[in-house]
Amino acid sequence: MPTTLTSPYSPKTLKHPRSLSRSVNYLFKEQRLIFILVGFLIGSTFFIIQPSLSPLIPSEPHSSIPRFFPVISHESMSDPFRGVSNFGVGKAAGRLPVGIGRRRLRIVVTGGAGFVGSHLVDKLIARGDDVIVIDNFFTGRKENVMHHFRNPRFELIRHDVVEPILLEVDQIYHLACPASPVHYKYNPVKTIKTNVVGTLNMLGLAKRIGARFLLTSTSEVYGDPLEHPQKESYWGNVNPIGVRSCYDEGKRTAETLTMDYHRGAEVEVRIARIFNTYGPRMCLDDGRVVSNFVAQAIRKQPLTVYGDGQQTRSFQFVSDLVDGLVALMENEHVGPFNLGNPGEFTMLELAEVVKETIDPSAAIEFRPNTA
Repeated sequence: MPTTLTSPYSPKTLKHPRSLSRSVNYLFKEQRLIFILVGFLIGSTFFIIQPSLSPLIPSEPHSSIPRFFPVISHESMSDPFRGVSNFGVGKAAGRLPVGIGRRRLRIVVTGGAGFVGSHLVDKLIARGDDVIVIDNFFTGRKENVMHHFRNPRFELIRHDVVEPILLEVDQIYHLACPASPVHYKYNPVKTIKTNVVGTLNMLGLAKRIGARFLLTSTSEVYGDPLEHPQKESYWGNVNPIGVRSCYDEGKRTAETLTMDYHRGAEVEVRIARIFNTYGPRMCLDDGRVVSNFVAQAIRKQPLTVYGDGQQTRSFQFVSDLVDGLVALMENEHVGPFNLGNPGEFTMLELAEVVKETIDPSAAIEFRPNTA
């Protein structure tokens, strides 16, 4: 390349220092001043006409949304499972603000496709909670919960509680266990594993996630009672080696585990001891006395009464039991609580009621008592 005497580099021209005259020049170029004035005019117009809009705003007494919200105290928030009372709404607070109400809970129901479990699921779904049903369908049936299949707040998991499961929930209703003699005597080892290992798994889950846990125990924990009616303070007259012990002793151990987790790990627990229950969705051949008598009457068979028929039982309708379970879960008493009917009836009286209701010509047949 030819060499030149002058350097090819020429520095940038220095900017003029800022001055008032330069700023004024900038404002007047390209009509910038006009745009600034128009902006001031629009803003001023809004603030001028805004007071004239105030008559259009409804006065305070007619407002549907309260201007002041209640103060939430530490005591009112101590229990996250209470209903609307969590928000500390008193008489002076008036109506709740839009969108504020009882917090929707996420609840797991083990054995939720069974007789009692499916009715409990119905109640929880109806009140607006999210429900996860866990069932291995040993005694439960999909037909009991299939009417919820299209509900986005319902979920069904085929799972055996003997195996651990990880979930995030607020409450656990632990109902998983065969509850009729025909079913729990079919595989006694599986029954006691469900009661012991299954309860351990669900209590471990409750401890990890801080959920409240409700165990559905049974009146069978009293064994062959010498006290009628049984009070919760009665410790029972039990046989640890009988043919029904897989269920009776399994539930007693489940209660022990529940109280040990409560005392040792501070898990919030509830224990319900359920007495004889009847209602829709019972299995016709589950071996319980009500369904036995009904099935025999429908099939034109004699109603079989064991012994002299003077042994007594307490019977309750399934919706009453479900109300009791939910009330126990939502309140502060640990239990155990008997859930049943304070009035007891003899087997002979029950047979007469079924006979009169279904087939007055049905015969009653007495047989030797079973073990």
